[in-house]
Amino acid sequence: MESNIFWNSYTIILLVLCSGAAAYDALDPKGNITIKWDLISWTPDGYVAVVTMNNFQMYRPITSPGWTLGWTWAKNEVIWAMMGAQATDQGDCSKFRGNIPHSCEKKPAIVDLMPNTPYNQQIANCCTGGVMASMGKDPSAALSAFQISVGSAGNTNTTVKLPKNFTLVAPGGGYTCGPAKIIRPTRFVKNDGLQVTQAMMTWRVICTYSQFLDSPKPTCCVSLSSFHNASITPCPSCSCGCRNSSNCVMKTLSGKGVNVRKAELQCTKHMCPINVHWHVKSNYNKYWSVKMTITNFNYRFNYTQWTLIVQHPNLSNATQVSSFSYKRLMPNLSTNDTALFYGRKPYTDVLMQAGPKGNVHSDLTLEKDGKTIAPFPRRVYFNGNLCVMPSPDSYPFLPSSAGTR
Repeated sequence: MESNIFWNSYTIILLVLCSGAAAYDALDPKGNITIKWDLISWTPDGYVAVVTMNNFQMYRPITSPGWTLGWTWAKNEVIWAMMGAQATDQGDCSKFRGNIPHSCEKKPAIVDLMPNTPYNQQIANCCTGGVMASMGKDPSAALSAFQISVGSAGNTNTTVKLPKNFTLVAPGGGYTCGPAKIIRPTRFVKNDGLQVTQAMMTWRVICTYSQFLDSPKPTCCVSLSSFHNASITPCPSCSCGCRNSSNCVMKTLSGKGVNVRKAELQCTKHMCPINVHWHVKSNYNKYWSVKMTITNFNYRFNYTQWTLIVQHPNLSNATQVSSFSYKRLMPNLSTNDTALFYGRKPYTDVLMQAGPKGNVHSDLTLEKDGKTIAPFPRRVYFNGNLCVMPSPDSYPFLPSSAGTR
């Protein structure tokens, strides 16, 4: 009964947040994915463009198997050739003789190429399998690009018509794209720095994310424990849905799943793909010592660009972080209680599938500020999605006085 009340409350909160401001994120109010088309040259029947996607989200990556970008052509355009990406379907090109276009689809779907693509088919910032890091984690890896040669499109600024109905599909979904808008042509500085060139024409599309559109139910949960108490405060039951006879896989003593077919998750009481466990190792006079563990219960999914956001009053005074990389998310605020964590290559940057290697962990030292005595986090987000926290009255109670060590 208690878990059902919690679940209904969580749903109501999400509905309120999603009504009228579905894509607003208080921790990342300007986060979006911006898609820019730069027409770099004209051809006899169209143009050549470089399409660049920038992930301006501070802590939400696009993980494997990567992005799929789609649109609807305004006229009868075709894609003659591409570099750095490819259309998933060629479509009906039967009216063409001799040279056959790369794709004749009215609504093409474009995917990134893999890292082992031959160099003569690549351009700069392509070929990562559609994976993009978040801007807060690694700005240099938070973009993706490809080149496209478009025919039957017109070859002047007045005859070219902008594509419509852009879609961006990433693992889980949740993205909504606005209309394409013509902006000031991009200016490019050549490698020698001596000449500046300009795109023939530039338009931009902005895509925003909504967790409710991605998944109406949560995808992660938080459990808690402390050094002085052997018991663990688990994730609330049915945090991410309730268990039934067909939606999960039992774990054997060897740690391997049995009958992994349609079911993807390891059977748990919380039924979340991701569990974040916060363990207070010790309570000193001047600081907390904490171990943070992330466990993947999904048998079919590796998290390749995972991020973790933690809100805790003492995170602005984190003096030591092992295994994970750490950044203050909003360093310019006077009361900064939010930190971004992510893995270090090649040790913890990939969160493997469910099994013996399906977890990563880090030890933290948090210096107390003398104002707030709070051993446990206020909120936790995994890959940008809010995790379900235990009820506050179930938190482990710490001893009234700190140790002197």
